Amino acid sequence: MSTLDNILKLRLLKGIETKPIVVPDYLAAFEAAGLELKDAIKRSFKRSLHIREVDTGSCGACESEIIAATNPLYDIQRFGISFVASPRHADALLVTGPVSKNMRLALQKTYDAVPAPKFVITLGNCALDGGLFKGSYYTEGGVGKVLPVALHIPGCPPTPLEIVKQLLVFIKQL
Repeated sequence: MSTLDNILKLRLLKGIETKPIVVPDYLAAFEAAGLELKDAIKRSFKRSLHIREVDTGSCGACESEIIAATNPLYDIQRFGISFVASPRHADALLVTGPVSKNMRLALQKTYDAVPAPKFVITLGNCALDGGLFKGSYYTEGGVGKVLPVALHIPGCPPTPLEIVKQLLVFIKQL
């Protein structure tokens, strides 16, 4: 008897041995908020919302949560959020971290390259007022000192669910 025959015989004898997938509560909440966000984006933009993300000197925690939001578990792109490589393709600028002195000019140039109409989103406590780096000789402070901020997503770092919820509230107001 061949190996394939053995596999098929065992499969017939044992039957299906799988367990049902249990979706955690936070993923169900993410799904519900994401579907609502998708509808709001379609109403406001008639297409996906394109975001250019800029790290101006953060610790990396907010970037980890942004990356988590795009992984297969959350997959924020299915709700109409696309992260783009060029500011010229963006509708919004997402900034993390306090503005370090050596990133101020780069941030301003990136903002200037985003076509109008545009808006700035800050993510995390550091982007709001400097967070842990507040008052440091090396930072300019929060993003609001450099650019006009339309939306701030608080947290250290905010979870993907919080990011989606805050975006939803903001986009509904547009």
